[in-house]
Amino acid sequence: MLVAENRLLTSPEKPVTDQTRAAPPSTVAVDPTTGRPAGAAQAVVLLLASCLAVLGAVLLAPVLPRIQEAFAGTPSVDALTPMVLTVPALVIGLTATIAGRVVDRLGRKRLLVGALVVYAFVGTAPLWLPSLPLIVASRVLVGITEAAIMTCCTTLLADYFHGSRREKYFGLQTVYTTVSATVFFALGGLLGASGWRTPFWLYAVSLPLAFAAARLIWQPPQRVREKLPPLPWRDFLVPVAVTLAGGLVFYVLIVELSYVLDGIGVTSTATIGLVSAIGSLATAVAAYLFAHVARLGPAVTVPAAFGLAGLGILGLALAPSVPIAILGAVVAGLGNGLMLPALLTWALGNLTFAQRGRGTGIWTSAMFVGQFVCPLAILALAGATHGLSSALLIVSVAALLLAVAVRHGASGRSAVGLATE
Repeated sequence: MLVAENRLLTSPEKPVTDQTRAAPPSTVAVDPTTGRPAGAAQAVVLLLASCLAVLGAVLLAPVLPRIQEAFAGTPSVDALTPMVLTVPALVIGLTATIAGRVVDRLGRKRLLVGALVVYAFVGTAPLWLPSLPLIVASRVLVGITEAAIMTCCTTLLADYFHGSRREKYFGLQTVYTTVSATVFFALGGLLGASGWRTPFWLYAVSLPLAFAAARLIWQPPQRVREKLPPLPWRDFLVPVAVTLAGGLVFYVLIVELSYVLDGIGVTSTATIGLVSAIGSLATAVAAYLFAHVARLGPAVTVPAAFGLAGLGILGLALAPSVPIAILGAVVAGLGNGLMLPALLTWALGNLTFAQRGRGTGIWTSAMFVGQFVCPLAILALAGATHGLSSALLIVSVAALLLAVAVRHGASGRSAVGLATE
């Protein structure tokens, strides 16, 4: 699909319909003001800003018990406390599509810089907020800014880079977010030792990123339109639907690994942390290697991602010992590392500049909704089948069947086009 896009960029037989399609046939876009091509400086800013959504997801996990203790007298504290951690992901899933329309309408840079500044203020608000409901409300605002940041960063990476360079940076986006998750989790624990409010100071890191974005990021040229062109829904819905399932499959390793280890008798938090780190490392390795296998196309990389994740989850479902659980975590981690960049490449490959922001927003919504639904789906399956192992077995089989469906075109015309573009 990216080959097809680059062909459209350079074909003299087709009329130019937007400025991005008029770009030269290189793998990078050019700053319309200075004439400088996009490079490592722009990519690093966008990759680092992409990590802020991970900051909201893992930073506060170590201090949740202390938050609950601090507001023990609050009605429904048992339900409200976990929402401090999970609400931003749900809000991203619900609002990223809207952010995508704003990105296409108002421009990428303006929204990114503004969202980074607001993120710092709403993210640090719990440092002084006096009640748990107000803290949860501030986390809703954090989710809205994260949706804007994630949509802008991914859209700009797709705007700036094409072909193999785009695939490389989509892979690195997963590497950065995976590594940052480990770092933020550790920092949350260390900062939480001096009080449950202390980790919230880390949200101020978006301010220097806002400054860097204002200096280094440039708005790609675009034509003023009275009406945005429609998305190619016929070809876009299938990758979005698969991404929704992918978000669920991706999150299984993150959410359920500790319960699997607990079920086979592991009580040491150090051991659980080590096995989790090994799985996370496998995710980072596969994401880093994505650029080397991306030339095979989404028709290969998407099924490979679901196949590896399904086999890894199967290993976790049947694991009788820690070594088998580690093997399952590594295989699932490899699948996860391929999954996000492969799905993103598939979903955005045929979109034009004027469609890309909305496409990225819809894709981001699908991914985060899938992640939010994951623990609820596993819980429901475990209750219906009398155990976590049975629930994981069902998810693993579903992932493997989806891999086969995409590879052999069972999803219809879009899957066939996926294999040929």
